[in-house]
Amino acid sequence: MATPAEDATTDSDRETRSIRRLVHSFHSTDSYGLVMLMIVATYVLATTLTQQWGATIVLVAQIGTVWLALRTSLARRRLRGVAAVLFAAATVAAVANLFVERDSDLVAFVFLTASALYVVAPVSIVRHIGYRREVDQETMLGALCAYLLFGMAFAFAYRSLGAAQADPFFGAHGAGTMSEDLFFSFVTLTTTGYGNLVPAGNPGQSLAVLEALVGQLFLVTAVGKIVSAWRPRGWQSPQGSGVSPDE
Repeated sequence: MATPAEDATTDSDRETRSIRRLVHSFHSTDSYGLVMLMIVATYVLATTLTQQWGATIVLVAQIGTVWLALRTSLARRRLRGVAAVLFAAATVAAVANLFVERDSDLVAFVFLTASALYVVAPVSIVRHIGYRREVDQETMLGALCAYLLFGMAFAFAYRSLGAAQADPFFGAHGAGTMSEDLFFSFVTLTTTGYGNLVPAGNPGQSLAVLEALVGQLFLVTAVGKIVSAWRPRGWQSPQGSGVSPDE
């Protein structure tokens, strides 16, 4: 029978190993930790680079992020084929954005491509984590990555719509900036609903409704199931349950 000192040492070792695995996940190309860091970097780039060439840098960052996400999630051949087409379209859009004068049609194409890229990646991630037998911190990171990718995909879609339509996307508030599009997207995805930014008409309003539904369904089904099933090794089961923490 283990003594209290041995139990404390075992718990400490488990916590240390968990921290090491978490740190390792943020610099491993086979982990969703690095994917999440790249998503955050793309978010920062999208909100800070307002020049025309900024969209090109964001697209390049997206290509790298989606490529890594597909690699980590072991994407199927068909999905990789779709991604290859989107990579080619994104490359064309990125190059054209550098040499063509600012044009609403080109801007709409650039951000539509960006949105499509960030739709492909979470589909592959959700499929991958759905088939994982063990619910661990890697599964949690994958679910968080998919959630963030959905939010950014809708933000780029709003930006594309704003560039394509004649009227300002947010009506009296104006066309909005990339930072405002991202803010509105995540507010809608989480159904927070501050109400300071509202699409003036369709198809923006319908797209916002779709995003709210996607956000709620994702939280209730994917994230809810993962959180309820996740049992870190350091957790203790209720007394009298007869179940050990490692089961």
